[in-house]
Amino acid sequence: MSDTPSKIAFVAADTPHATAALARLKKRYANVPFDKADIVVALGGDGFVLQTLHRSLARGVPVFGMHRGSVGFLMNDFRPLGLLARLKAAHRVTLHPLRMTVRCKNGKTETAVAINEVSLLRQLRQAAKIRVSIDGVVRLEELIADGVLVSTPAGSTAYNLSAHGPIVPMGAELLALTPITAFRPRRWRGALLPARAKVTFEVLESDKRPVSATADHTEIRDVIHVDVAEDRTKRLTLLFDPEHSFEERVLKEQFAP
Repeated sequence: MSDTPSKIAFVAADTPHATAALARLKKRYANVPFDKADIVVALGGDGFVLQTLHRSLARGVPVFGMHRGSVGFLMNDFRPLGLLARLKAAHRVTLHPLRMTVRCKNGKTETAVAINEVSLLRQLRQAAKIRVSIDGVVRLEELIADGVLVSTPAGSTAYNLSAHGPIVPMGAELLALTPITAFRPRRWRGALLPARAKVTFEVLESDKRPVSATADHTEIRDVIHVDVAEDRTKRLTLLFDPEHSFEERVLKEQFAP
């Protein structure tokens, strides 16, 4: 960032480590309400920084996470001293969220926004059957699996990586399409898609094999049709210390033992 931020909002997860850190920072630095800030410092783990990014969607305020949680891939180290200088020198990472539009068995249409991923999951004991189309072209007539997900670069190291999907560098302008425990086609490992691709999932045999769709923390059950695409009207900004840039974290994760 070129200028030192003058209005900082400190927010924290509801954990002892995070709330103690919040108290220390409020004693040292001026704090403003969330809706008045020109930068937000989020104290917690990756889940909490995602919540904070969702809160910032309307205004697009940059978020600087400091690690006071269990998982910290999206976080910077917690150091109370020298925070203003760190914020001024921080590197910006810009991303667009995914918008999920679903049609349910009851005829209702609902939407939700995801910063990490949109995932479809079987609701009962039987595997889901899903037809997969990209930009209106059917690419998989029938995927039989526990589910399938579409991940942003920011989310590629989360659920996507656990499902053996690829890590996507932030500047690659790609989305990861990854099956979750695929049964047929057994050898299909997913695909990398252009960031502007529209992904459509059609749930087959929905009465027998019901499926839910989740955009980050928003779950919608008994879906029959799901469209997923980047929402280019919304822009989110994460801040990282220069010595721990997001690109460097992605590289390290790919070479982790």
